[in-house]
Amino acid sequence: MKRTLLSISLLLSFAVSAQAQTTAKPKAEAKPAAAKAAPAPAAAATPAAPAKPKAKLLTRDELRSCLAMQDANQAEAAAIKAEQAGFKKTETELKAERAEVEAGEAELIKQADGVKLDRDAIIKDRDDIQANGSKMDKATQKARMEAFEKKRLDFDAAVTKLKEVDEKQRAKRKAFGDKVDALEAQFAAIDKRTEAHYDANDKWKTQCMGKDYDERDMKALEKEKAAAAAAAPAASAAK
Repeated sequence: MKRTLLSISLLLSFAVSAQAQTTAKPKAEAKPAAAKAAPAPAAAATPAAPAKPKAKLLTRDELRSCLAMQDANQAEAAAIKAEQAGFKKTETELKAERAEVEAGEAELIKQADGVKLDRDAIIKDRDDIQANGSKMDKATQKARMEAFEKKRLDFDAAVTKLKEVDEKQRAKRKAFGDKVDALEAQFAAIDKRTEAHYDANDKWKTQCMGKDYDERDMKALEKEKAAAAAAAPAASAAK
């Protein structure tokens, strides 16, 4: 923003001295002439208003530094905003994933409870066969033993399946926990980066905000910046 430098003119005003005129009296008697009145003292001159000190201008190097800080702060603000948007997106995704993990936990508990009921039923059936097997005829005893064996095999298969489900659920739980840890670390990094940005912005305010500069320096630096921008593609291509 162009700043205009104002100068204050020094105004000097002087009062004109007044000289009292003397008048001779008519000679009624022979008396010595009256003495002339003493001249009135000259009015004191009005003191000049003190000159307003000119504002100190930023040097071209200082102005260049201020512009560079301003550009860097604006770029950093945009980068932090993008990172915050990414954080919120991940946070939303993790909320949905958390619901899936919790549903998996509930299903695992349900299956485990079912396996426990099957185990209790098998134990009860075994105890009944052992206690009353001698009272059964051979055909009944054989049928009970075959039914018991089938239940036992089914139970073993259910236990194996439960273990597989539990392993998958453990992996999901761990992956989710790792993502939560990463999200918390990202939050801490964003918070630290934001504080550093505030500090940099405060530094710019202290060193640059409201400071006067020469418009010719600003135009020269704008040309300098435009030339650097124009030369950037060629420099990138050379690499």
